[in-house]
Amino acid sequence: MLTLRSVRIGAVGPIDLTVEAGQCVGITGPSGIGKTRLLRAAADMEPFEGTVQLDETNSAALSGPAWRGRVGLLPAESAWWHDRVGDHFPATDGLPLDRLGIDPAAMDWAVSRLSSGERQRLAIIHLLANRPRALLLDEPTASLDADNIRRAEALIADYRERERVPVVWVGHDPVQLRRVADRSYRLNPEGLLPL
Repeated sequence: MLTLRSVRIGAVGPIDLTVEAGQCVGITGPSGIGKTRLLRAAADMEPFEGTVQLDETNSAALSGPAWRGRVGLLPAESAWWHDRVGDHFPATDGLPLDRLGIDPAAMDWAVSRLSSGERQRLAIIHLLANRPRALLLDEPTASLDADNIRRAEALIADYRERERVPVVWVGHDPVQLRRVADRSYRLNPEGLLPL
């Protein structure tokens, strides 16, 4: 279970949110309101007031890297620090490349060769390969076409259900949020309002 209590980020909040194991909560709101900052705060990458917990562990009790080993953040634009795709993965066996339409040969490609959609699909695979105990997804399918959106949604749903992880999915598409989330909220300066 992922729990945010009295979380304030800048002028936004307080935010109270509980996401049960295996549940997906959608968050939407106008651009610039702080949705990305909220995810970054939950991943201990942004200063905030309040508390964030995963099960019984408070984020303040762990180092940032240790916390992010448990709580995986997928940013809207993924970062790539090695030249070769495969160098970003500790192991390439058993990755669900086919589920997202990725040619296994892509592990030998230069990152610079990847399209934005390929980068995003590989970023999703990379996130799940790290086996986080909670997922924070910032517009995870924004750069994908309709077919790959469905594939990505299915892969994330399978991971969520199999591993029983809480998921926070930030997005702008209300139709998608109704499809993927158990419940959704709109972020405003006072906090979260149910949709």
